[in-house]
Formats: sequence, C-alpha cells, structure tokens
Amino acid sequence: MKGEVLKSSTIIKILGFTLLSIAFFYFGKHWFDGSQQLIFFNSHQNPTTSQFVSISPNFNKSFNLPSLINNTTTNSPENSVPSPPPVAPPPPVAQPPPGVERMGVLDENGVMNDEFEVGDFDPKVVDNWGIGNETDVVEIGVNRFRVKKFGLCPASMREYIPCLDNVEAISKLKSTERGEKFERHCPEKGKGLSCLVPPPRGYRAPIPWPRSRDEVWFSNVPHARLAEDKGGQNWILIDKDKFKFPGGGTQFIHGADQYLDQIEKMLPEIAFGRHVRVALDIGCGVASFGAYLISRNVLTLSVAPKDVHENQIQFALERGVPAMVAAIATHRLLYPSQAFELIHCSRCRINWTRDDGILLLEVNRLLRAGGYFVWAAQPVYKHEPLLERQWEEMVNLTTRLCWNLVKKEGYIAIWQKPLNNSCYLSREEGTQPSLCDVHDDPDDVWYVDLKACITRLPEEGYGANVTNWPSRLQYPPDRLQSIQVDSFVSRKELFKAESKFWKEIIGSYVRAWHWKKFKLRNVMDMRAGFGGFAAALIENQLDCWVLNVVPVSGQNTLPVIFDRGLLGVMHDWCEPFDTYPRTYDLLHANGLFSIEQKRCNMSTIMLEMDRILRPGGRVYIRDSVAVMDELQDIGKAMGWHVTVRDTSEGPHASYKILTCDKHLLRA
Repeated sequence: MKGEVLKSSTIIKILGFTLLSIAFFYFGKHWFDGSQQLIFFNSHQNPTTSQFVSISPNFNKSFNLPSLINNTTTNSPENSVPSPPPVAPPPPVAQPPPGVERMGVLDENGVMNDEFEVGDFDPKVVDNWGIGNETDVVEIGVNRFRVKKFGLCPASMREYIPCLDNVEAISKLKSTERGEKFERHCPEKGKGLSCLVPPPRGYRAPIPWPRSRDEVWFSNVPHARLAEDKGGQNWILIDKDKFKFPGGGTQFIHGADQYLDQIEKMLPEIAFGRHVRVALDIGCGVASFGAYLISRNVLTLSVAPKDVHENQIQFALERGVPAMVAAIATHRLLYPSQAFELIHCSRCRINWTRDDGILLLEVNRLLRAGGYFVWAAQPVYKHEPLLERQWEEMVNLTTRLCWNLVKKEGYIAIWQKPLNNSCYLSREEGTQPSLCDVHDDPDDVWYVDLKACITRLPEEGYGANVTNWPSRLQYPPDRLQSIQVDSFVSRKELFKAESKFWKEIIGSYVRAWHWKKFKLRNVMDMRAGFGGFAAALIENQLDCWVLNVVPVSGQNTLPVIFDRGLLGVMHDWCEPFDTYPRTYDLLHANGLFSIEQKRCNMSTIMLEMDRILRPGGRVYIRDSVAVMDELQDIGKAMGWHVTVRDTSEGPHASYKILTCDKHLLRA
C-alpha cells in the first residue's frame, strides 16, 4: 500500500513537470516567434532628458530553452545575471553586404591612391557638436592636466615680439653694425612668455577686406609716428579715428597702381598674375606695393625690420596684406632658394654692395631662375658723384653675378637672373664671388649664416620651369622629387592625395561651419605639408591669404609650396614667431602637437598662438586624441571657448578636431 502511494506520487510529479515544460515551451514560442516584442526602458539614459523605449536585445534571436533552464543559477544582488553567449543575428534576406567605403589615402593593397572619399559633414549635427561637454573652468579628470589660468601681461607688452624685443640679449651683442640687433634673439629657456598679451585700449574688430586695404582703426595700431614721418610721401594719413592709406610710397608718391603699370609697361614679360605670381618686397613700408598687387593675382610677402619705423609690418598685417618682420643682415632669410619670381626694393636703404655683395647674393639665392630684381633708388637716376659711384658698383656686382640689366627707365632698373649655370661656369678663373660648394644646401635656412658665394642652380632645371598661374597651384612641380620622404609611393601621388584630402575637408568646413561667413583674411597653417590646406582655401574661393609654416622638425617642403604659387616660411615652434600680436584671423594646426610634444612645451606653443591671434579669431586643431585633453585645458586657461568635435570618421576615430574662439574682449 505504501509503495503504491509513493508510485502514484511520482507519476503525479512527472505529469506536472511535463505540463509545466509544455507551458514554458508555448510561452517561449509565443514571445519569441517575432509576433511579440519585449519592451524595455533605457536605464542609462540621462535623467534630465526624456526617456525612450527600445527593442529587446534578444529580439530576432533563437535560443535553446531547455539548455538555458538547466543552466539557470541564482544570483546574489551584488552579481548581475550573466549574459548568454553572443549569437550573431542572421544576415538580412536578399540584401548584399554594403561596399567598403575607403577612408584615407591607401587602397586595400597598401598602395597610395587618390580615389578616396573624405565624407561630408551634416550642418545640423555640426551645429550641435560639443553641447553638453563644454565647461568654462579648468577641471581635473581622468587623463586631465591641471593648468593654472594665465594672467594678462603688463600693458607695456602690447606690441611684444619675444625674439625681437629681447633687450637683455641685444645688449650683449658684440657688434650691431651689420644689423644684428634686428635679427632673432629669443629668450632663454624659462624666460619665455607666461602671460596673455593684452590688446590696446579701445581695440575693435578689424575692418574687413577689401576695405582694410585703404583704412584701419587707429585704436588697433595706436602709433602716429609713421604718419608724421611719411605723411608727405603719401604712405599713411590720420583721418579722425582711422588711418588711411592713399597707396603711395617714397619712390611712387602718385600711387602703387601707376607704379605697377609702369613696371609692366617697361617689361611686359613680367606679366603680373601669370608669369610672376610670388614676389618679395624688401623694406616694404606699409606694404602698398604688395597690397595693390593682390588685385593682379600676385602674392607679395612684404618684409621689413622692427627699426625706427617699427610698426610698418603691423600696419601691413592690419590691412590684411602678407607680411613678416625680417631683416636681411647676417643670417639667411627663412625662405627657400628660387622662391620668388620678382624681388622689389624701393628706397629700402640697403647697401647691396657691402661685404663683397653678400646681401645681394642672398637676393640671388631667393630669386627664381629667370626671375627679376626691381630696384627703384636714387643711384639709378641721380647724377651726383657719390650716387654715380654706387651705381657703378651695383652694375659691376650684378655683371659678375651674371644678371642681365634688361631695362633702365627713369628711377627704375630691372635685372634678370640667368636660367642655368652656364654663365657662371664661363667666367674668368678667379672671378668673385665664386660658386658655392656643391654640398651647400641652399634650402637650409634655420639660423644659417649668409654666404658670400653664388648659389648653384639645379642641373635638372628644377625651379626654372614652373607653369603659369593658376595651373601651377595643382600641378606637381619638379622640385617635388627633391623632397626627402619616407615613402614607397610616388611623391606625385602623395601630392595629389594631400590636395584632394584638403579640398574635400575645406569644402565640408565651408558647408557645415559656414566659413564663407567668417571674416577670414590673415590665415596661418602651422604645419603646412605641401600646402594643400592653402590651395583648398583658394579653390573654395575664400578671400584670404595663407602663410604656410614648415616646422624644422619635419621635411622641408617649402620649395614645393613656393612652386605652387603660395607663401611659406621655416619655423621652430619651440620658439616664438616673428610677427606682431593680434595679426591672424585663423590658425590651423594639423598633427602639430602630437609631433612637437616631444620637443616643445605645449603651453608655450598655445601661448604663442594666443599672442598672434586676433581677438575674435579662431583656431582649428586637428590632432590625436591623446593630446586633446591637455590642449582643452590650456585653451580654457587662456580664456578661449573650446569645443572638441569628431572628424567625419566618427566618435571612435584616433583624431579629433579642437575648435577654439578667442573672445573679442577678455574679462
């Protein structure tokens, strides 16, 4: 009897378990056959925002229910229920896998290819980038850096140029007779800029180009001496709250336009804007020569020292004209050989024949083969004994340099440089100056002394046969082959790939960030490569000019930049740059900090950027994620409004974009 009861109880248990299993089977089939969807609220959603519902992560997946039931274990509150092993969802029916969208410049075989896509920016997304992750104070977080907020420098430093205003170093010079005091003498380590250079009282947003060519605010460059000294020569006038620039110069008081017409009439082969695209104006005054060449498609770099007329370059930059503070004294200028199709000197107060003509030999190095030197000065036309002797010395020196005096008319003389070395090699033995050593690198310019020798022209003819403007902008120049690059691919492919990359990137910036609405005029690319960024600005019809900076830590691509018809300069970003404060509207740095952080203090570079950036100006830093936190903190410590944005490659890309705005008025 007892056995029957036990047997009956066992049968009931088995029957109950079977019914329960069937119930679970139909329950699971009902919920997991696609006819129903489990709904969950997102527990990770920010409580300040509206909640949303989402499909169960198990939707459209199949599971072995008995296996799951048998392996179920009880979990303590401290432990979460372990997830089942991930099961890949079945592929969509009748839909082929999407094609691979190539990003970058290498194809699937690792070969450089210019057939790639950069990707478009969605303006609606870009406008909202950075919202929610911007802070107004410097914080410490994971991988963050504590940066003390920088204070303002004294008002006496409003025009401070660190490497040119180093009174202590200049006072220790053994000699200043050759202009050494106007060259670079940077502060020693630990004595550099550690504060924010303030604007002058009453500073206003600069007058936009092209109006700025003819007038600027007095309060932005509050120095009247140049107007007092040169007002009678039609350089510059004061009119109420503005400086006005009539367009004249010491040697062309009737205006730069008439002067340029005269030069082109004297020698039509000059062909401004076609054959002559890049020019250098030495001792430029307020840069009216270069300002009026802009409308003729000529980029002129205007240079002058910070001398008794110390603010002339500041006026030039405030006008929106390419300019740098530079002196031709004892070191090479920071531009490559064969950089300029035309070099101009109008009453520039330089003794070209001193020290065996070493200064004119530097001009010869900078002048492109077949290029022109235009000299407008008293020795050209005045018949006084001293001036006539200076003219004879100049003719004698230029003859030994194999320059051809192609035209002399009125107060203007024009020489042309030879196209090759044949004239140099056919001179009488012992003729001075001699040719430079075959091992001399004419493009080596960083703190290199002037050399009293004639720079050899490349035997391959590199530099002499650049195409006319504007086709030269995108045409790979011959000197591209002389650039030392660590690459197995063609340099021309690198050149074309960089050009296409920046063309599409800048096109995206124009569409998404409305760059054409920005009042961009003076732009600096702090790590320029082949100049693709500057070329893209031109192709997108942005009315600005770009100074392409090539860091000394990388390959010297300056010859290619000038051959494209662009402007550039060599620089070491561990040191300050030779320009006045508040001179650039936009600073662009691509991959600069991740490279230079091993050599330079990043705060030093950022403080220098703040010094040369105009109030209201912008900074775009495209760099590695690894440096973004520190750059953000430094930017905030300087009072910039900073935002980190994703590139078109998405939030998980190794690069980010840091956009910064410098407020017009600092608190």
